[in-house]
Amino acid sequence: MKMTELREKTVGELTGLSQERRRELFDLRFKHYTGQLLDTASLRKTRRDIARIETIIRERELAQSANG
Repeated sequence: MKMTELREKTVGELTGLSQERRRELFDLRFKHYTGQLLDTASLRKTRRDIARIETIIRERELAQSANG
């Protein structure tokens, strides 16, 4: 997921997307531990997506506190 796509979303949408990605990461880890995961790079991609989402949420929190 690209940063430009994420910046267009609202904080509520980003929070929901973060929860969705965390659930996906849990499922990927479970598959990895049981030997069913073929694409191990998807673990890294999902972790990075979560980090991107959380970064944008934090940027918006800081911007709001600076303006408020």
